[in-house]
Amino acid sequence: MKSGAVAKAALAAEPSGSPTSALAIQNLSMRFETSEGPVTAVDDMSFDVPVGSFVSLIGPSGCGKSTVFNIVGGLLTGHAGSVRVGAETVAGPHRAIGMVFQEESTFPWRTVIDNVAFPLEISGIGRDERHEQARHFINMVGLHGFERRYPSELSGGMRQRVAIARTLAFQPSILLMDEPFAALDEQTRLLLGDKILQIQQDLKQTTMLITHNITEAVQLSDRIVVMTYRPGKVKRIIDVDLPRPRTSEVITSTAFGAYVAEVWNDLREEASRGMADAESASQMRPSRRS
Repeated sequence: MKSGAVAKAALAAEPSGSPTSALAIQNLSMRFETSEGPVTAVDDMSFDVPVGSFVSLIGPSGCGKSTVFNIVGGLLTGHAGSVRVGAETVAGPHRAIGMVFQEESTFPWRTVIDNVAFPLEISGIGRDERHEQARHFINMVGLHGFERRYPSELSGGMRQRVAIARTLAFQPSILLMDEPFAALDEQTRLLLGDKILQIQQDLKQTTMLITHNITEAVQLSDRIVVMTYRPGKVKRIIDVDLPRPRTSEVITSTAFGAYVAEVWNDLREEASRGMADAESASQMRPSRRS
């Protein structure tokens, strides 16, 4: 695999806005006012998420990944640039977009089936019908038999699958995930990655994943958008040319290892900048005496 054949320069990564794009992020910038002055979290980011594709956004800590997630999901306003779903500009939560968060988001007082059926309930669907639909998505995430359990009776990975099933029950055409497996061990992450890939292929769903895990990004993605350290920009876009259907078994292949090394080469430079920045800031703080 030749590095140049799978990577595109950031400056050439302008979104096409064509009908084949489910999401088009154009010249996205976001600045926050802080007590120490303005901070630019994201600066002039542009990239496309093609219909039916799996795209991962990866970068060092503090690069603005979650800021992009919240803007695309319509939870954060005040940015420059635009996010489009087809011909529509996202100006708030969008019906086509479903979101899965890193934090625990199941309702502890609801059983699995009532957690998954929640978006159907608030849409006014009757109990029998919403439970029937909820069972479909519970089966899809591999939780058949756990319908009457409460979140406290489930493992962390199972609770995250409940959250994913609940989002899928909303039937979004675009799924956004913000490091949904960050709190899980590596083996569980890989197995859940297999499950997510299976669901994404079955539903033909467009998916954008925010992650800091290189193995996860390569395992799941058709395309990886590598971000710079703050302010977050598009450093490179890497098209992952690995066969599908794809499972975690692919991680043992030579091609997989080459992609991991390629992404790490980009991230190492940016992570080093972030570490140097943190060390410099630490040295500038006044010392405290106990």
